[in-house]
Amino acid sequence: MPINKITSSKRGKAAIAAALVAALASGWQGYKTATSTPPAVVLATDALIKPWEGLVLKSHWDRYAKIWDICYGETKGITAGMIKTKAECDAMLQKRVYNDYYLPLTQKIKGFTSFPVSVQAAQISGAYNFGVGGMVGSRAAKLAIAGKYREACEAQTAWNKAGGQVVNGLVKRREMGDAQRLGEAELCVSGL
Repeated sequence: MPINKITSSKRGKAAIAAALVAALASGWQGYKTATSTPPAVVLATDALIKPWEGLVLKSHWDRYAKIWDICYGETKGITAGMIKTKAECDAMLQKRVYNDYYLPLTQKIKGFTSFPVSVQAAQISGAYNFGVGGMVGSRAAKLAIAGKYREACEAQTAWNKAGGQVVNGLVKRREMGDAQRLGEAELCVSGL
């Protein structure tokens, strides 16, 4: 369960509104077209993943994961010396989140697209950070399937450890964020 109190916020509600406008502007009408992006993908990438992952335009060695990465933590097909523009990174992230996180979650979590957009976005962000398998089998997913959305938002905060130890940065990412970044649970409950 969360370490800190989880509350809705104005910045969370503003991020949800902005994502809905961006999704509609891309042509999203509740179905996929060639250029549209689901609101939950926009919300996850713009409000949660980009701020927490940070942008790196030249590939670098991640000493913890022992792999090359670039952009917003992209590792697929990345080698030493690669350089990307911000526009390339944004497009790469959106495509990857849609294909490798959003679509699998819609297929493996019953009723995923009927969850509030904020719950979908928080779960996409969580899956991006700790894996689709972890999210699919999580208590958070089971609670969301049961329609217990607030409890699902709070349950996801359990993913706050690395090496068996609670990590303050993960507590912030999973819960209420910090002065510059929204937390997953903060955003999640702001859309309920």
